[in-house]
Amino acid sequence: MRRYNRTNTVRGGRQYGTSRGCNSIYHAARNGSISTYKKVTLEGERLDILAGKIYGDASLWWVIAAASGMGWSLQVPPNSVLIIPSNLEEIALYIG
Repeated sequence: MRRYNRTNTVRGGRQYGTSRGCNSIYHAARNGSISTYKKVTLEGERLDILAGKIYGDASLWWVIAAASGMGWSLQVPPNSVLIIPSNLEEIALYIG
């Protein structure tokens, strides 16, 4: 598994660039159009490691960053509140 791929698979082998649809994901997370939950980060947690644990694919870190309205850094300060999309099928609808 490569962490720095330029494209990311979300559903059924379809690939999407990290910048495509990020604004849509952010707004869908904010208005409740997609299923999400919140997570407060601990010291040393990184988006790629979290994405690997949550989605089974570390390269999907950008989904968490987009929903949370964060920049493109993999590292986040402790006590940051992340918005975690819980269903990648919903995400695929917003970026496809």
